[in-house]
Amino acid sequence: MLFDTFLESVVKIEHLELFGEISHAKMSPPYRLELAERMKEKAKTAKKAGVLALFYPKTVETHLVLILRKTYKGVHSAQVGFPGGKYEDEDKDLMFTALRETKEEVGVPEDMVNVIKQMSPLYIPPSNFMVHPYMGISEITPKFVKQDEEVEAIIEVRLQDFLDDANSITTKVSTSYNVEVNVPAFQLNGHIVWGATAMMLGEVKDLLKQVL
Repeated sequence: MLFDTFLESVVKIEHLELFGEISHAKMSPPYRLELAERMKEKAKTAKKAGVLALFYPKTVETHLVLILRKTYKGVHSAQVGFPGGKYEDEDKDLMFTALRETKEEVGVPEDMVNVIKQMSPLYIPPSNFMVHPYMGISEITPKFVKQDEEVEAIIEVRLQDFLDDANSITTKVSTSYNVEVNVPAFQLNGHIVWGATAMMLGEVKDLLKQVL
């Protein structure tokens, strides 16, 4: 989709109601509801994080940036996610966190991003984080610079590919609990995106389909 066309339509998202659990459930692993219910009390004191779904023009077409995380000893090792990270005490709010972490991880300055929507928060049981996602736009093509310590690769996804239902799949993955399960996922640029990121992307997709 041409970025100018996208820009004209996407502003309508600001006035839409969020889909929340309706969107999340469509991309949720089968075991997640039970797990979240068991950890309901723990979720009340979960750590907080802010992440950003950033759309921008690249050769006149609209793209979305994701990142492939480094392999490390942790529950999100080598997974695809949004740029973003943990709320720090000096952050004035979670939107600031999302923008700060986006600058640190992929090199996009805060003043290049116009945040147009705060999306539904999502609790992640394996890491005990409550993640607060935001949708933002850069009208200028970013010059991405990846943070080598945490980011293995920057993934630039065409909006048209993201919205294409043919790229919504079911696949078998090994969870952080060492169990293989079939899960709903997105297949984007040769990467499988599942779990919390897929659930948040599900809401992004549902919102975009209301206005595009």
